[in-house]
Amino acid sequence: MRTTAAGPDLAIELRKEDTVVREGASGVSKEMEAVCIRSPGGPEVLELRAVSRPDPGKGEVRVRVAASGVNRADLLQRKGLYPAPSGYPQEIPGLEFSGKVEAVGPGSRLWKVGDPVMGIIAGGGYARFVVVEERTLVRVPRDHSPAEAAAIPEAFMTAFDALFLQAELGVGETVLIHAVGSGVGTAGLQLALEAGATVLGTSRTPEKLDRAREMGLHHGFVGRGDWAAEVAEVTGGSGADVILDLVGGPYLTGNQHAIAERGRHVVVGVPGGRRIEVDLRRLMQKRAVVRGTVLRARPSEEKVRLARVFERRIVPLFERGSLHPVLDRTYAPADAPDAHRLLEENRSFGKALLLWGDDDR
Repeated sequence: MRTTAAGPDLAIELRKEDTVVREGASGVSKEMEAVCIRSPGGPEVLELRAVSRPDPGKGEVRVRVAASGVNRADLLQRKGLYPAPSGYPQEIPGLEFSGKVEAVGPGSRLWKVGDPVMGIIAGGGYARFVVVEERTLVRVPRDHSPAEAAAIPEAFMTAFDALFLQAELGVGETVLIHAVGSGVGTAGLQLALEAGATVLGTSRTPEKLDRAREMGLHHGFVGRGDWAAEVAEVTGGSGADVILDLVGGPYLTGNQHAIAERGRHVVVGVPGGRRIEVDLRRLMQKRAVVRGTVLRARPSEEKVRLARVFERRIVPLFERGSLHPVLDRTYAPADAPDAHRLLEENRSFGKALLLWGDDDR
């Protein structure tokens, strides 16, 4: 797979007619179920309640959600440490979903009612319906279930963006993925292997490293050990060309030793901590780059460009069987607290999902 930072023209050609399709529009929003945060706190503050169902505006569509992805950012929002951007519900977490288009707003032309779609959203994903800007949606790969589809957007779009659009990982290079057993970690592992890279990874547990090796991981290191020295050993002292960092602060010193000359260190998550001392001289000597990235707070047009590139380049790889969503387990929405506990206790390998079933409430 050949990927570069610059893609072809991403302009979307729209139909000439300006037909408005709105299913069930009545001027009064019906209720829907959503998992809400009662107040900042532990998993027990999550509760299923009835809220107003949103209507799509200009250029938007309403998606009937089949499955919602559970991510570590949701845990931070639940604790009151990572509020949703302005315009999104503060009390409803959730950054990704899959489902079918249920209604389209004025001027929306890319999708029709019934189309299976998946996508990322800045908040409100733990709900039976979401309203999103239509250009940020991605078609579901052929022959993929709603659960499989919901395990794709946040993990694979984040990993694809960080590894290829940000770090420009190339064929023959070596990438080190911290928390390789996480959702983004397992996605990054597959994408890097598909690109012809050598993949190293860390995890807190040997069991997760064993599972990652079954997926193709070349070398795995337990995070509590001297993994930086092990990286140097397996690379002949050259280090990793790219580091996909899903841990943060505690690994920074090791990363400065493990990175190759002219290496690119992309920080995607900081569950381990966000502050630590930086040895700037070592960074200078390595001529390395440390870069931070996040999807949630990006401007809409950047999300649109990522969605369109991802649909064109990556979705076909799922349809060919080259990539696979990694799903740990699923929960009913009422059991969202258990899903949060799974992630907080570091027991998941891949994704956890909330499944909404087929009722019309």
